[in-house]
Amino acid sequence: MTTSDAILARLMQLHPKVIDLSLDRMERILAALGNPERRIPPVIHVAGTNGKGSTQAMIRAGLEAAGKRVHAYTSPHLAQFHERIRLAGSLISEDLLAATLEECEAANAGQPITFFEITTAAAFLAFSRVPADYTLLEVGLGGRLDATNVVDDPLLCVITPVSIDHTQFLGETLPEIAGEKAGIIKRGVPCIVGPQDGPAREVIEARAEALSAPLRIARQDWDSYSEHGRLVYFDHSGLLDLPLPNLPGPHQIVNAGAAIAALRELGFGEPEATAAVTRVEWPARMQRLTRGPLVDAAQDCELWLDGGHNPAGGEALSATLAAMPGRPTHLVCGMLNTKDVEGYMRPLAPQVRSLIAVPIPGADATLPAEATEQAAANSGIAATTAPDVLDAVARIAREEPGARILICGSLYLAGDVLRENG
Repeated sequence: MTTSDAILARLMQLHPKVIDLSLDRMERILAALGNPERRIPPVIHVAGTNGKGSTQAMIRAGLEAAGKRVHAYTSPHLAQFHERIRLAGSLISEDLLAATLEECEAANAGQPITFFEITTAAAFLAFSRVPADYTLLEVGLGGRLDATNVVDDPLLCVITPVSIDHTQFLGETLPEIAGEKAGIIKRGVPCIVGPQDGPAREVIEARAEALSAPLRIARQDWDSYSEHGRLVYFDHSGLLDLPLPNLPGPHQIVNAGAAIAALRELGFGEPEATAAVTRVEWPARMQRLTRGPLVDAAQDCELWLDGGHNPAGGEALSATLAAMPGRPTHLVCGMLNTKDVEGYMRPLAPQVRSLIAVPIPGADATLPAEATEQAAANSGIAATTAPDVLDAVARIAREEPGARILICGSLYLAGDVLRENG
C-alpha cells in the first residue's frame, strides 16, 4: 500500500494556494463521498484565535474520563499527520489513514482542492465509520468559510478568545475577525464564549441573537480564576474548587474555564471537570522537554517548548514566564513571514535576557533568522542568530549554565523539535 506521506504529498499539489477560504470545494467532495459529515457523532465545534487546541484537549479529557468515546480533529500536526485525526480515543492508524486519503483522492478526481479541505474530508469519512459518542472539531482558520464549517447541526459551539491574526485572510480589524469566528454559530445551538474584547463580543452576540443561539459568556454566565494554588470555576449551577491545569500558564485558566463550561452545558459535573484539567495532554504548549539531543546539549539548563506565534500568544507566554520561579530566560525563536513578529516579541521583552533567531527547517514561509533577529532588536530584546536550534541551545548552555531556555515562535518549529526530541 502507498504510504500516507506519499499520498499527502500528492494532495498538496491539487490546488496552487495553501489557503483559499471557501466551502464550494468542500461541499463538492463531501457530496461525492456520500456526505459523511451528516453521519458523524454529535459535534462540538471549537473556533477562536488562541486556545482552541488546549480547550478542545481539556474537553476531550473530561469526556473520556466519563467513559465516552470521542473523535477529535485538530490542526496543524506537530510530529506526524496522524495527530490530526483521533478516532474514539486513538490516533488514526497508518493503514486506515492511507486508505481513507486514497478514497478521497479518487472521489476528488483531480479537481482543485486545498490540502486542508481534502484532509478534512478524510477525517469526516473516518469519523462516519467508527462509532463514538462525540466529535470534537477544531476550526483550521477563521470559521465561517473554514472546511470544518459544513456541519449544519452541531451539539455545541465554543469560541475561545479572539484577537488579531491571519489578517490577510480574515480582515484587518477585530470585529471583522470576530465575524469570521462567529460564523460557526448555528441556529438554536448553544455557544460557549471565552473572554472577549468589547468589539469582538458585540459581533458574536449580534450573530447569536440573529440565530436565536443561546450564549454562555465568560465573566457573565461563568468565570474561572486561580486562587491559593487552585482553579476556581463558577456558573449559575454553583462553584467548583479544582486543581490547577497541568498545562502551565495563566491563559490555561481561561481555557479550562471554557472547557468546563462546555462540559457543564453537556450535562457533566465535577469529576469530569477535574479530569479536564488534570488529565489533559497537549504538546508544545509550554512543554518541558526531558529527553533527546537538545536536552543533552542544554546540560543543566531547563529546556521548554511553546508553539504560540501571534501577539496574544506572546502576551500569554510573557504572563507564564512572569509566574514561573525566577531564572534567567533566553529564547530560541523561529517564525513564519506571515506573522506579526514584533507584536509577538514585545510582550516578551521584559521577561527575557536574550534571543537567538533560527530558521524553521522545511518551512517555505520561514522568516530568515536575520529578519527575526532585527524584529527582536526592534522589540527591545538583545538578539543574535544561529544556523539551527541545536547550535543555539548549546551556545546558551555554555554562556549561562542553569538558565531557562525556551524554544518558541511557531508550531512548525515546535513540530520539528518534537520529531527529534519528543
